Parts: sequence; C-alpha cells; structure tokens
Amino acid sequence: MKKIILNYLIKNFIKKFFIVTFVAYCFGVILNLFEEIEFFKNINVNIFTPLILTSIYIPSMIIKILPFIIFISSTWFMLSIRNNKDLLTLKIFGYSNLKIFFILAATSFMLGWLILILINPISSSMSKYYEQTKSNYSRDIDHLVTFNKNGLWIKENLPDKQRIIAAAKPEGFNILDVTIFHLDNKSNLIEKIVAKKANVKKNNWQLSNVIVYKPVNQIIKGKKFESYEIESIYNYEKINSLFKNFDTMSFLDLITRYKFLLDSGYNKTFLNQSLHTMLSLPFFLFLMTALASIFTMNTLRKSDNFKLTILGLITCVLTFYFKDLSLALGQTDRIPLILAIWAPVIALSFFTFIGVLQINEK
Repeated sequence: MKKIILNYLIKNFIKKFFIVTFVAYCFGVILNLFEEIEFFKNINVNIFTPLILTSIYIPSMIIKILPFIIFISSTWFMLSIRNNKDLLTLKIFGYSNLKIFFILAATSFMLGWLILILINPISSSMSKYYEQTKSNYSRDIDHLVTFNKNGLWIKENLPDKQRIIAAAKPEGFNILDVTIFHLDNKSNLIEKIVAKKANVKKNNWQLSNVIVYKPVNQIIKGKKFESYEIESIYNYEKINSLFKNFDTMSFLDLITRYKFLLDSGYNKTFLNQSLHTMLSLPFFLFLMTALASIFTMNTLRKSDNFKLTILGLITCVLTFYFKDLSLALGQTDRIPLILAIWAPVIALSFFTFIGVLQINEK
C-alpha cells in the first residue's frame, strides 16, 4: 500500500509540474512570437519561420524559470490534496506533512538533475540553432569579431579604410598585446599599430606603450607614443559578451570541455558563473518545494489558503530579486562570484529549514 501511495504522490506531482510547464511554454510562445514577427517583417521568409524559431527558443527560457514553475506546481499539488481530503487519508496511512514534503522535495531535486543531464543538452542545441538562424538574417558583414585560443580577432569596415585587430583575451577593461592593421580599399597597408594594452571601457580605445608603423617611400617607419586613441564600435561590454554567452552550451559540455574552453579564450569567471548557476538548479528546486510547503501546509484553515499562497508568491519573487542582486554583486567583484551564486541557496536553506520544522502536524 505504501508503494502505491508513494507512486500516487510522485505521479500526481509530476503531472501538475508538466501542466504548469506547458502553460508557461504556451505563454512564452505567444509573447515571443510578436517579437519574432517584428524581426522578420521586412525579410522574405516562410510564414511559419517566426513560429518555429519561437518554439525552439522558449525551452531554454523555461529552464531559467524552473524554480518558479516548481513553486507553483508544489503549491497547486499541496492545496489540492488538502482540499480533496486526500491529506487525511494519507495521514491515516502514516504520511505526515513532513514526510509528504520530503517526497515532493526529493522528486523536485531529482527532476533538477534529470533536466540538467537530459533536457538541457536538447534545449541548448535548439538555442544554438535559434542563434545561428537569427544571425544569418542579421549578420553585419562590415563588422566581425571572433576569438580562439590565440586570442581576439576583430574586423571593421570603416568609410575610408578597413581595420583588423588582433589581441590577447580581455583582462578587466583592457585587452593586451594589441596589433591593429589599417588597410585601404585595395587592401594596401596604411598603418600598423602595436600597443602593449588598450583600455576598451568605452568606444574610444586608449592605447598605451604604442608604436605606429607607416610606409614611407616603400619603407616602414615606426614612431613611439606613450598613448594613442582610436574609435571603435566595440567596447568592453560588447567584447566581453563574447566570453560569457553560454546559453548555447549544455551543462555536460561545460563540465567535459571546461579546460578546453579556458584554453580557447573563454573567461574563467564567466565559465564558473554559468557552471555554478546550473549546479545550483536542483537545490533551488528542492528549496522552492520547501517554500511552497511552508505556505500551504502550515495551517488547517481553508480560509488562509489564498492569503498564504499570495504571501508565498511574494516570497518567491523576492527570492528571485535577491538572486539577481547577489549575482550582480558577484559580477562587480563586491563579493566572490561563487559565493554570490550560492548565497541565495544558503539563505533560503536557513529560512526553509526553520519553516519546515514548523509545519502543522495536526
């Protein structure tokens, strides 16, 4: 009998989780579809292209809001078993509020790992296809940028010349060992600029320890400058975005290719941020189930259901704000980044631990 009850709890909880996820997916498709239609309005594409791209883009967004989905699913499930008098039946067979909570929380925790291992690779591949397809329609051939294990490479087509920049990967607001080639429209060298470093915080790059080489009567002559300035469409924010976009990379890829990604030029800070954010997901799902339990199982009066559910939703939203705030502090080096990612998990663990102990056992 206990095995049947256990299967009943898990099966119905997962059923509600899938329903909430499907509703969130549909809302996401509807909202994002307008954006895709706007993007393609002046482009000759198949009428179904915006819908297809929206459909493959939303799963990656769903994973980002999974803690909120789990909270709603847990709240719905716990209120349903209370209102249908199933809770009394479960208690007759020895299932206390606390035991029910641990079954649901453990299920949420396992769902988190299954999603990371099985679903995340699929959603990452879909997100990669989405990004590649969109870039094919919006690519600016005049301005290209890429990087590999040898460093950063930028191409800019200016009104009267072409610029090619080669440099090491960024360190803070600077890029090191910078070499800049200016070519005319026939690809003849106009000048070559070599700098020890360039501050790229703004679009006006400030170069330090500079040598400018120019051809004079078919002889290349160099002139030294302590500082030099060039203007580029690229700044710190645009360049760094290349080193922190891991939406198209799965959890398994991050783990198995971690060293390769570092050697390829990816920023270690952003790699750790993405990896630890994914690692924290199962723990967040566990804690969101705990949070839902506190606000739905801590009273026997049905009249309190609405009030406590609203209070739980507010707490859930505040948790997301705290998570974003903590991450922002980590990204600006106010606190260690790893601590910033796990601080909301730690804080929520203390809060839910106290709350779960108070779950009404009447």
